[in-house]
Amino acid sequence: MDGAGEFDEVRSDPDPVRRGQRATELITLYQQRATELARLRREAIEEAHRAGLSYTEIAQLLGVTKGRISQIRTNAPPAERAFFGVGPVAVGIPRSAENDDERDHVHFDVSYQATQQRVEVDLARLSMASTRFEIEPDTEDVPAGDAVVICAPEAAPVARRLLAADKALGFENNDGTWYLVDKASGRRYGSPFRADSTSRIDIGYLARQVADGRVIVHIAGVTGVGSLGIAHWLTGHVSEIYERSARFTSAVIECDFDADLSITGSRIVAGPFTSRE
Repeated sequence: MDGAGEFDEVRSDPDPVRRGQRATELITLYQQRATELARLRREAIEEAHRAGLSYTEIAQLLGVTKGRISQIRTNAPPAERAFFGVGPVAVGIPRSAENDDERDHVHFDVSYQATQQRVEVDLARLSMASTRFEIEPDTEDVPAGDAVVICAPEAAPVARRLLAADKALGFENNDGTWYLVDKASGRRYGSPFRADSTSRIDIGYLARQVADGRVIVHIAGVTGVGSLGIAHWLTGHVSEIYERSARFTSAVIECDFDADLSITGSRIVAGPFTSRE
C-alpha cells in the first residue's frame, strides 16, 4: 500500500484505539524515511563534490544557499546508518524456559540482553528508531521490516534459515560442540571459552542480508558473550564496513572479556566475506 493509501486507511478507521495505534506506527515510519532521505541527500552532495562540482555549484543546482549545503553536510545522519536499513529496526533475542512448567515465565540470557541494549544504543546514535521482539524456540520468520536477529542456530529455526542463505560461512555441530566453518576452505573456528571455561575468549558470527527491500543483520555468538563481542565490534567498525565493503555478507568475530562478562576487546578473524553478485 502506498503512503496515500495508508494515510486514508488510518483516517477512515472507525476504531479509535486501532486508529491511534496505526497513526503512531506511521509517524515513526515516516520520521525514519525522512531521516533516510536526509542521509541520501548528504551522500548525493558529497558524491557530486567528488565528481568535480564545487559546493557553490551544488547549492545553485539544488536551489539552496551554500550555507544550507554546509548545514546539510554537518547535521545529516551518518552514511553508515544504511548498514541497518531505513528503520525502524526490530531487535530480537531468544527467550527460553527452564522447563515446560515455566513456559509462562520468560527468561533471557544476560549476555543476550546486554547485546540487545548495545545494538539499541548504536541504532539511536545513527538516528534509527528500534523496537524489541522475542524469538521463541519455534520462531521461523523475521518480523516485517528491518531487523537485527541476535540468535544462535540451536536456539530457533529462524537462525538456521538465515544461515542457510550464507554462501561463505556456516555453523557445524560436532559431537555437541559448535564451530563456525568457512565453506570454501573448510577451516573451522571454535570457541576457546566453550572448550575451556577458564578462557576468556569467545567467537561469533555477523551477517547482513538484503531481501525484499529490507535489511536483516544476524548476530550469533557460540555463546551469549560471543554475541556481545560482535555488538562491541560493530560499534567501532560499522562505518568501515559500510564504506569499504558495500557487499558485506558475513564475518567471524573474536572477543576478549573479563570476569564480569564485559567485553574488553574484539577483532575480525575471518572475512569480511562479500557477495559476488
